[in-house]
Amino acid sequence: MCREITIEEIPVERIEEFWNIHLKYLVRDGIISDEEDKEYFSGEEYRGIIKMHMQRAVDRHHMVYFVEGRKKIGAAQYSTYASKDGKCFILDFWLFPEFRNKGLGHKCFRILEQYTKEDGAVYYEINSTKEDSVRFWKSLGFTENGKDEYDIPLYIKKEAPFSGKEGRNTGFITA
Repeated sequence: MCREITIEEIPVERIEEFWNIHLKYLVRDGIISDEEDKEYFSGEEYRGIIKMHMQRAVDRHHMVYFVEGRKKIGAAQYSTYASKDGKCFILDFWLFPEFRNKGLGHKCFRILEQYTKEDGAVYYEINSTKEDSVRFWKSLGFTENGKDEYDIPLYIKKEAPFSGKEGRNTGFITA
């Protein structure tokens, strides 16, 4: 069976749609639990900074959906710093619960790699504390890379070779 997964950019005009699912994801997956964090991630300070970064001309922030056929199966947000060293910092990456544990996370990341490389990504970094997430990122070749300013462990992937199954400049991968 052949599945096509594509990336759909979320324009700043549709940012509220993303925020509605983002807070649910953060709470459901246990990334945040206290009221202070909920207020911060649903507040204008955090959201305003992200929106401003989405509108900048260089090293723009992206929000995307992973789409299989016509169905949204997950989402991510990231910034690629092509004007600096090519780091793609992944702020969020998740599949909706009904699409997890089916190998789709690996496929979605390979699509994201291809998509971001065309925009200047050279390597990837993410922070994570959840055991399942750390195991997932390590299975993709990420290794420990110290801690961020909030004392959260960082993981980095310097090499991102393509397996040959990826579609060239098409925005999709087949499996």
